Amino acid sequence: MTLRTATLDDLAAIMDLERRGFPADAWSERTMGAEISSLHNVYLVDVEGEHVVGYGGVRALRGSSDADIQTIALDPSVRGRGRGRALLSALIATALDRGARELFLDVRDDNTVARALYASEGFVELGRRPGYYQPDDVDAVVMRLDLRSWADAADPDAADPDAADPDAAEEASA
Repeated sequence: MTLRTATLDDLAAIMDLERRGFPADAWSERTMGAEISSLHNVYLVDVEGEHVVGYGGVRALRGSSDADIQTIALDPSVRGRGRGRALLSALIATALDRGARELFLDVRDDNTVARALYASEGFVELGRRPGYYQPDDVDAVVMRLDLRSWADAADPDAADPDAADPDAAEEASA
């Protein structure tokens, strides 16, 4: 598994995954190209050999306190192997690097696998948008992640500066 920043050269492969993954409400090629090109966004692709097998994007304006996961998709052949979690973690880290403190996303109510992944990473449900996903008339579940809590859970030593330096802990207790 290799994650790298997406470029417009990846657009055809991304659109193939987009159309297969979201047949009823796939984004247009023009919209996806604009997303990949935007300075406010970071799109990543998951590459296996020569093939793009996943992608995801985060809108995170530098200096803004909040960011949004725009989309995540994986080829069905690579699902269930931790790749979605790796992609999500990389997008979360990008939002943190750009200064965000909160991360939001919308997910289809009927996408139980994605909802479980997001919950396991600390996202909590804020509310719903009834009938948001059309033409299927499926509710969007709006979720939020506190990025500082996520970062502290990912690296417990970061929360306690003395934990990384045992000598400092000894000096503090002396």
